[in-house]
Amino acid sequence: MDFMTALEVSASGLNAQRIRMNIAAMNLANIHTTRTKSGGPYRRKSVIFEAVPVHNPFDRVLQASMLMPGYSRQGSLFSESPTGVHVVDIVNDNRAFKKIFEPSHPDADKDGYVMLPNINVIEEMVNMLMASRSYEANITAFQATKNMILKAIEIIK
Repeated sequence: MDFMTALEVSASGLNAQRIRMNIAAMNLANIHTTRTKSGGPYRRKSVIFEAVPVHNPFDRVLQASMLMPGYSRQGSLFSESPTGVHVVDIVNDNRAFKKIFEPSHPDADKDGYVMLPNINVIEEMVNMLMASRSYEANITAFQATKNMILKAIEIIK
């Protein structure tokens, strides 16, 4: 794996974890939202990730030339291509809403119950902590790659 590919893998992880953190923050911000534009309480959202191969333009040209007639596919550089992460979708959680008795609330039904979002504070805090740690790990990998690039430039001088 070259330096640019390593940086792209780390960058994809940084972007994915930033989105994950934003969704967790949005969920926490709407923990008491009982009315949305679509009607009903806010629905908790989740992020779905997918591993995607990371190739730079040079890799594609090299791979195309290696697959030309006369070249063997054995020992290809691309048998284990590096993968990054990509956010596929942000989906609504279909768990049941919380029902609490609060007859004075403007959104209470005729029996005095209010439907609250299906958000668990502990679950969201764990998601935020995991996103934060993953983000830090990707920054560390990015910095290590950057330091290797700088050392390689020093060697060339």
